Amino acid sequence: MLELHWLKTFVTLAEYKHFGKAATALHMTQPNVSLHLKQLEQSTRVKLIERNPFRLTQAGMRLLETSQKTLLELQVCQADLNAINDLSQGTLTIAASDIISRLLLIHPFQLFKAQFPGIDFTLFNTTSSQASELVTNAEADLGFVIAQKESHPLHFTELQQIKWCALGDNFDMWQQSAPNTEFALGERPTLILLGHDTRTRELLDPALPSLNLPSYRIMEVGSVDAQIDWAEAGFGVAIVPEFSIYTKPNLKTKVTPLPQFPTTSLGYIVRQNQILSKAIKQLLHWVNLEIIRTQSP
Repeated sequence: MLELHWLKTFVTLAEYKHFGKAATALHMTQPNVSLHLKQLEQSTRVKLIERNPFRLTQAGMRLLETSQKTLLELQVCQADLNAINDLSQGTLTIAASDIISRLLLIHPFQLFKAQFPGIDFTLFNTTSSQASELVTNAEADLGFVIAQKESHPLHFTELQQIKWCALGDNFDMWQQSAPNTEFALGERPTLILLGHDTRTRELLDPALPSLNLPSYRIMEVGSVDAQIDWAEAGFGVAIVPEFSIYTKPNLKTKVTPLPQFPTTSLGYIVRQNQILSKAIKQLLHWVNLEIIRTQSP
């Protein structure tokens, strides 16, 4: 009989390809990782891993494929059982970017904690692309994302349309300057973009020529807040979602709407056919109310 904790150890070891790193990820000691592998090899009666250098044997690769599917199915099953039972105890895991979580989730989380005190929530601060992976792998129950493409095994529900704006005092002047003419600003403008979220860049990069700038270069930063901070400091032009500036009344730099940029959707993702618990449904209701509130004049 194969023990599930042996399989989890084996899958983690195959991912990290290092006993010490796998032990850290599993919050175990390295000898225990080695013990689990030994017990698994004794039970299967085959060698699964070559140690020097580290590699999976043919049998190890076959077991890895099956183990990953098995563990995922069990995780999905447990999540559905929790939803069916509407447990008042447990953990709700959510994946969202920093800007989405701070602008839309803080107040709903406060209400959630008051109504469901026995449920702890865990928040993965991540990009939309990474959030999709977490929900697909059942490592997150719910993901809030931008520019999600409907694809198996995820179901996407739109919460609001997102428009874009440019943040930067010299943006209009740059647009008005003609190519090959001397311009008072001297250096080329910098467009500060989200550098690590491929979904956002897939939308923004093709739209940049529509800004009619004589020239530009791209400076990549890690978050919308960082974009705004760099633009406020005068380093260039930040292209950001309009909703990201709703709670920033003290901006010093000029905000210019970009109606020519393609709109996209902000919404949430769950696995297709996933059973939503009473707690998740209530949280989504509060998030909807928060979106309405932030859009009100």
